[in-house]
Amino acid sequence: MARSKTSADWLKEHVDDIYVQKAQQDGYRTRASYKLIELDEKDQLIKPGMTIIDLGSAPGGWSQVVGRKLNGKGVVIASDILPMDPIADVEFIQGDFTEESVFNELMAIVDGRPVDLVISDMAPNMSGVPSIDQPGSMYLVELALDMARQVLRPNGQFVAKVFQGDGFDEYVKDVRQSFTKVLIRKPKASRPRSREVYVVGKGFRA
Repeated sequence: MARSKTSADWLKEHVDDIYVQKAQQDGYRTRASYKLIELDEKDQLIKPGMTIIDLGSAPGGWSQVVGRKLNGKGVVIASDILPMDPIADVEFIQGDFTEESVFNELMAIVDGRPVDLVISDMAPNMSGVPSIDQPGSMYLVELALDMARQVLRPNGQFVAKVFQGDGFDEYVKDVRQSFTKVLIRKPKASRPRSREVYVVGKGFRA
């Protein structure tokens, strides 16, 4: 079957993408790794010795960044409903973290340590219909914030991908209720046409 012009254009853009090429050179599984790298450079999120939870981790680009930065000095717990190939120094749990059994597995690995950072690059399967996609994406980031509120230590940090649209402003206000400083970031690796931004919460009010 011949590819449509749209899919051919996407494929060309993907192949020509500087971050796709960089990911291949640097051994990252996805171009999204560079989003977290830039966020970390700007906001000093990741430090050796931390306990970090990565929600919606598959295929593992963000977990790779965290694992490399911690270099064995710290704990990385990743979770996704999709499978993820193993990454050195990263504990992976496959399942829905909102289910009690999966949450309990996560907490068993945390083992009473204070969690320093919760990161989420989750997004729903996009249909292309905003009235469906936006509520789905907001639901996921609300779940991520709820998880952060349950596990973060005082002054902990939170990062989540959020799509601008209905519910965005209300969500940012909600994050501000729990963090002393909230930043909205648009990393260079985030495609300009995408509505995605990253909400960074610092100074968790436990």
